[in-house]
Amino acid sequence: MTSAVDLALLVGAVVLLVAVVAVRLSTRLGLPSLLVYLLIGLALGEAGFGVQFENVELTRSLGFVALVLIIAEGGLTTRLSVVRPVLVPAGLLATVGVFVSTGVLGVLVHLLLDIPLLLALLYGAVLSSTDAAAVFSTLRRARISPRLGALLEAESGMNDPPAVILVVTLSTMVVGGHSGPLWQEGLLVLVELAVGALVGLAVGLAGAYGLRRVALPAAGLYPLAAVGLTVLAYGVGEVLHASGFLAVYVAGVVLGNARIPHRQAVLGFADGVAWLGQIGLFVLLGLLASPSRLPGAILPALIVGTAALLVVRPLAVVLSVSWLRVLPGARRRGWGFTWREHAFVSWAGLRGAIPIVLATVPLSLGVAGAERLFDVVFVLVVIYTVLQGGTIVPVARWLRLSAPEEPTDLRVEVAPLERMRADLLQVTVPPKSHLIGVYIDELRLPPGAVVTLVLRNGAGFVPDPRTRLRAGDELLIVATDEVRDATERRLRAVGRRGRLARWLGETG
Repeated sequence: MTSAVDLALLVGAVVLLVAVVAVRLSTRLGLPSLLVYLLIGLALGEAGFGVQFENVELTRSLGFVALVLIIAEGGLTTRLSVVRPVLVPAGLLATVGVFVSTGVLGVLVHLLLDIPLLLALLYGAVLSSTDAAAVFSTLRRARISPRLGALLEAESGMNDPPAVILVVTLSTMVVGGHSGPLWQEGLLVLVELAVGALVGLAVGLAGAYGLRRVALPAAGLYPLAAVGLTVLAYGVGEVLHASGFLAVYVAGVVLGNARIPHRQAVLGFADGVAWLGQIGLFVLLGLLASPSRLPGAILPALIVGTAALLVVRPLAVVLSVSWLRVLPGARRRGWGFTWREHAFVSWAGLRGAIPIVLATVPLSLGVAGAERLFDVVFVLVVIYTVLQGGTIVPVARWLRLSAPEEPTDLRVEVAPLERMRADLLQVTVPPKSHLIGVYIDELRLPPGAVVTLVLRNGAGFVPDPRTRLRAGDELLIVATDEVRDATERRLRAVGRRGRLARWLGETG
């Protein structure tokens, strides 16, 4: 006899596999895959296969779980060396930008749609945050400058916490459960962000220290432990009434940039878990939506979306970061941005699952007008994801911000050799890498590091100094603890600029 659990597993597996295959379609069309997942959810729902799902509280809870996994992957894959110069402008966009967006869009919605100001501010808060999943997936194929991409990715990773706090606060105020002054709420946001960042930093540092020194019995446990640590950061942050989402992101950044064993396996696992979170989240949100109500939300969504895209987002960018360029040394610190970069950052403020998940908060609290808000946000996300996601690459080219195609960076996997106080590095020579054609002795690895084996066309051999590297070669390199970082830097430098990397100023 087939049980409900068996049937659920069958349907879930089919949906998952269809969603995975749909990624290729969305990539070809140049659109974030969330649209496909939302459509799958709508197809399964009341207007399609007839699945009835109206559990808003469950959707909100599972949505927060999915967001933790998505933000964790964003933090783990963020290069600190690239993000560090833009932390200040990204932090301003994530805080000042969110407050400006909430206030300005709230006033415009109040005037344009003639709804109460407090509810209108709730619209602004729900739409104030850019979506990490949409930004990560779209920008990483746009080939913009690393600095600009880092700014947008860091902003999307950091602006969820203030948006969540504002949405919860405003929802409580609308239902009459809060009477505190707004300046207190603003101060509370800053305190929760600061404590959340400290929690994430502490968990990340402690976790990296532990992973380096605890020899786990199986390599597959390291990815589980790393992702588990980011979830731990969220839990600790929330228990302390701090920003759990920011704690996740900070912990992920610390772990992703630390010398942890099997780092590439950790990143690959986090990527897979984030995809699973996105698929489950968007399908669930599609199920929750009621297609019969959506046509009536199209006009308000177009009005609100146009105001957000053409007025509110550019104003938030200008007020947050444009004044930084006048500060001494702004360009050297990476704080100065041209008008072209301002325009691109304004256009690339992608919305996605985050606003839809945030719209479930007032819905679950019984806020008057919350159902209408959810429908408007759902339609707005679909329309403007198509518009913005499909035009990111052309806009980058038009503004002359597309970066030239560079050789694929090296992926270096590290496994600890505990008793020898050494690490085993596994390096694959990617296509277009400047490692191609380099002789082993031209790598100039530091003393204490040596290429022990080359795997080529399925056959392994011990190289000699005159072995010349080819695309697709896999190298096994043993390096002592003392020179492991220097070895990685040298390999990356040669991969980017070739055998004369040091003379060309490339240090990896």
